[in-house]
Amino acid sequence: MDHLPNSPQSTPALPAPTRSRGRPRGFDRAAALARAVETFWAQGYEGASISVLTAAMGITAQSLYAAFGSKAELYEEALGWYRQKVASAFVDSLERESRIQPSLLGLLENSARAYCCPDKPQGCMIATALLTCAEEHATLAAMAARLRADMLGAIETRIRRAVEEGEMRPQTRPDSLARFIGALLQGMSVQARDGASCGDLRAMLETARLAIEANLAHARV
Repeated sequence: MDHLPNSPQSTPALPAPTRSRGRPRGFDRAAALARAVETFWAQGYEGASISVLTAAMGITAQSLYAAFGSKAELYEEALGWYRQKVASAFVDSLERESRIQPSLLGLLENSARAYCCPDKPQGCMIATALLTCAEEHATLAAMAARLRADMLGAIETRIRRAVEEGEMRPQTRPDSLARFIGALLQGMSVQARDGASCGDLRAMLETARLAIEANLAHARV
């Protein structure tokens, strides 16, 4: 029979063990994520193995899984980081200029410079992310596609506004022009990865300028 709590024969109750909250990670998670971004950016999802990632991040595989869950979850977080820290600046550039032509050309110019930045991986992490991949990575590929669609949507919205405000011709097709700009962005990213210089990419912008100008309600120099 169990003894009553105050019985002299009972053993003093030990305090209930406190559940450990886990050891401190011992590394800067934000810094490790930034290094993972650059690794995925340079090598792609499938090219960046766990051993390559942990070496770049300066942590063990156990720490990676404990902090980020899995390679796929780390990649999702890396894409989100890139979108917030890098790609958002391109979208913001659409609103820096009140006129549509400098707005779109500014987006392309800023992208050309960024894609060839000497101290970063070449190209855009999102532009060509997981265009082809194994079936088990379909969810990640869909996320990358959504991010690309978001950029197209932002460009189309800016062009549509220019049409509504009378800056661009009524006949302008915002969806088609946005896809043209988007194709240039993706193409510049691929060419930067293949070794094109910033000058090579910027030389493409004259063609873009003419295409944009053709849709202006009043020609501008």
